[in-house]
Amino acid sequence: MARFVFITGGVVSSLGKGLASAALGALLQARGYRVRLRKLDPYLNVDPGTMSPYQHGEVYVTDDGAETDLDLGHYERFTGVPASQRDNVTAGRIYKNVIEKERRGDYLGGTVQVIPHVTDAIKAFVLDGADDVDFMLVEIGGTVGDIEGLPFFEAIRQLGQELPRGQACFIHLTLLPFISTAGELKTKPTQHSVKELRSIGIQPDILMCRADREIPADERRKIALFCNVRPSAVIQALNVPTIYQVPIAYHEEGLDREVLAVFGIEDAPEPELGAWRGIVDAVMQPEGEVTIAVVGKYTGLLDAYKSLSEALIHGGIANNVRVNMRWIDSEVFEREDTALYLEDVHGILVPGGFGERGAEGKIAAATFARTRNVPYFGICFGMQMAVIEAARNLAGIAKASSTEFGPCEEPVVGLMTEWMRGEQLERRQANGNLGGTMRLGAFEARLSPNSRIASIYGANTISERHRHRYEVNMGYRERLEQAGMLVAGTSPDGLLPETVELPDHPWFIGVQYHPELKSKPFAPHPLFASFVKAAVEQSRLV
Repeated sequence: MARFVFITGGVVSSLGKGLASAALGALLQARGYRVRLRKLDPYLNVDPGTMSPYQHGEVYVTDDGAETDLDLGHYERFTGVPASQRDNVTAGRIYKNVIEKERRGDYLGGTVQVIPHVTDAIKAFVLDGADDVDFMLVEIGGTVGDIEGLPFFEAIRQLGQELPRGQACFIHLTLLPFISTAGELKTKPTQHSVKELRSIGIQPDILMCRADREIPADERRKIALFCNVRPSAVIQALNVPTIYQVPIAYHEEGLDREVLAVFGIEDAPEPELGAWRGIVDAVMQPEGEVTIAVVGKYTGLLDAYKSLSEALIHGGIANNVRVNMRWIDSEVFEREDTALYLEDVHGILVPGGFGERGAEGKIAAATFARTRNVPYFGICFGMQMAVIEAARNLAGIAKASSTEFGPCEEPVVGLMTEWMRGEQLERRQANGNLGGTMRLGAFEARLSPNSRIASIYGANTISERHRHRYEVNMGYRERLEQAGMLVAGTSPDGLLPETVELPDHPWFIGVQYHPELKSKPFAPHPLFASFVKAAVEQSRLV
């Protein structure tokens, strides 16, 4: 069975538990161990699929169609291990499953309680598949002391007792704030956070202390003394210039060594971190730079586009350039001239989104890119808006629109009601539930052999992850292609358009799927690498 590492957080949220978990997974993997990472989210939503990006940030989609927490994107990017439905669970899903069992009579008339029924369900989720890996890293969302997190903390406390001795390690991530008037880092919040954790029966083995400056040795000894851990197990977690330096920084602080010590492992090989250092060098010492305008509707919270921004960085790594991202709220183009914001950019990317707000601004961005020969990359909604723009301005369909915005005369984009998953037909209703009802997960697409996108992939058949409810109407394909927009990729049955492009444009591609979800620093997605390369060429013309 796997050894289990439980990562909890204290003091405040957003300290970087997800990155810490991903970095530790990468370090253990670099030592030759098989790892898997999981996230337990205490909120009552069944999954984050119906949550506003402003509330939760990006929804990360797995190959098997799970809508999950954005931290699973960090896990995949850092370890390369594909996440699945088994790797993210919420309190809502746990309670839903427990209540469904109660309704079926599975509990044989017993009183259903948080302990043991809810905690047993959480433990079963954590243990599932543990025989397949050497280390299972389990991150608990939220902060110790949150009322909704108590069943999860209780479940991992029980696991700490039930697993064979020496099979569990508890890491607690806290904050050491710097008080400028006192001129010192304060340890009291960490002490109180650990006290809260110990009050529910969990003694951390390792403390990771986030700080914006070096933690003096005396302060680390003080933390160790008051929190009942070894001084060497107080790991300072300082800010670094790029997240891809985090594994290196944590190794230098001894995090992976301390974790192995908890399990009594003393003869593990040193991790091979040369590839990580190469990534950091590429990010920190580029040979040039380009500016990409990202025209979206959730630009007020950049976590809404986390995988996208990382994929652009990966595209920069592939081309030895720094990608400067200019985040633009698409609504501004409904009031002002696009040239005021886009005149000097080297590429325009319109990402996924939902709803009518800001749609006309995205269409305006596509018009600017098409008419000014600026590289354009439309993803999901961004592809749909590019098609509507081409329908209006190239094919002469003046009233082209999407039924997502309401009834329209020319539904160039419309609601999907059925599609094939392999050999199985999936159906949806227009007035059905919103949660989990989109076309989700990995689907194959067939690319036209002579298309630009096929040459970028170097393949005619691809598999990419989807998350959408609306689709370009294939009834308009002939008119669009006569006007110059090629439907370059479709579903295997030829019924659903997957990619479009303008063959006469320097680089203008739209895709219905989300390629950013599969990009990694060691393997930049080919579309992002090609898009950034086109931006580099554009920079020489500006």
